[in-house]
This record gives sequence, structure tokens and C-alpha cells, in this order.
Amino acid sequence: MLFKNRLFLEEVIEESISFNKKLSFQDTNKNLSLIANAEELIEVFTLRSTVFSSLSYENEFKDLIEYLNFDKHDKNSAIITYRKNKELTATCRIIFDQYNTLPSDTIYSFNTQRKSHNKLAEISRNVINHTNKGLNLEFKYLMRATYNIFIDNNIELYVFAIKKDHFKLFSKFGDINIIKEISSYGSLELPCVIVSWNPQNASAFFKKLFLK
Repeated sequence: MLFKNRLFLEEVIEESISFNKKLSFQDTNKNLSLIANAEELIEVFTLRSTVFSSLSYENEFKDLIEYLNFDKHDKNSAIITYRKNKELTATCRIIFDQYNTLPSDTIYSFNTQRKSHNKLAEISRNVINHTNKGLNLEFKYLMRATYNIFIDNNIELYVFAIKKDHFKLFSKFGDINIIKEISSYGSLELPCVIVSWNPQNASAFFKKLFLK
């Protein structure tokens, strides 16, 4: 099994790098970027594993190889990195709906959204290293990056799952709607909501807080 997973890791790395090189990403922040090589991708997979383990999320988001958290969806994802003093401190991915299957499709089918929007994507694996001291700007810059990926690559709708108690903040982003409320997300026993968001109609609040 380990040998098989290592071969799969090589496949994911190759296809993910190729996918990210084809994307458009225009951002003036020098600390924000898309992954460009295998070393950066391994850093991302390691950070995911570390953070998920610290949050006790490892049963839901399993490591296929010890200390490396990745899956098939990385192959068709924009994988965003944020660095502080050259150290990777945050990452998230935007999964493009190329194959009409997104992670949250296992909980709620997005076929209704697919009928009205040609290009869906899911925000996923939003990971921040909270062990760093000082003002945490990672969330701000990850959200800024998700906005830019949306605009620069002609995505029509984002879908994603968040904790229910986080929706109060997200509801201020503009054109964001609850699709479904759920009592748990997989093995994570906590109230969540699945939402859709169109950053094309981002609110003044979002632009002021995240884009300036």
C-alpha cells in the first residue's frame, strides 16, 4: 500500500504543478503565490498534516503517507501559499469542478448549481499555522487570493463548507448563501453549513477588509 501511495504522490505532484502553471494569478503581495515545484507542494502537504493533527481532524482528512496530506483533488486545484519571513504559514486550495465531482458532493450534490453555472469551484483545505506569534494576517491574504483566483480564471460560483458559527462573518462577504445546514461534516461532529459564494458581487465590507 505504501508503494502504491508513493506512486500516487508522484502522480499528484506532477499533475498539480502542471495545472497551477496554466492558471492566471495576479497579486502584488510577494508573500502570496501558487505552488510552482515539488518542494513547495511537499511543504503544503506537510503543513496540512501538522495542522489537521493538532485540531484532531486527521480522521476526516487522512494522510495517505505519514505527515503528508494530499488527495486526488489536488490534481485540479489552484494551491495557494502564504509565507511569512519565507516560512510557509498558510495554504488553501481551489478545486476546479472539471470532473463534476467536488469533495462536498458526498454530502450535497451540486448538480443544481451546475445547471445554472458553467464553472464551479470548491474552497478546500484552508489551513493556517496558528502557532506563530503576532498579528495573524494569513486568513486575510488567503481570502484575498481566493477572490483573485475567482476573477482571474473566470469561475462563476464558489461552494464550500464552514462551521455554522463562522457564517456570521462570511455572511458579510456579499452574495453568499446557505445551501444546506448539516449537523456534522463527515466524522467531524460539529454543526456546519454548505454555502455558495459569488465574489464577483463581493461587498464593500469584503473589499475593504481583504483587498486593501
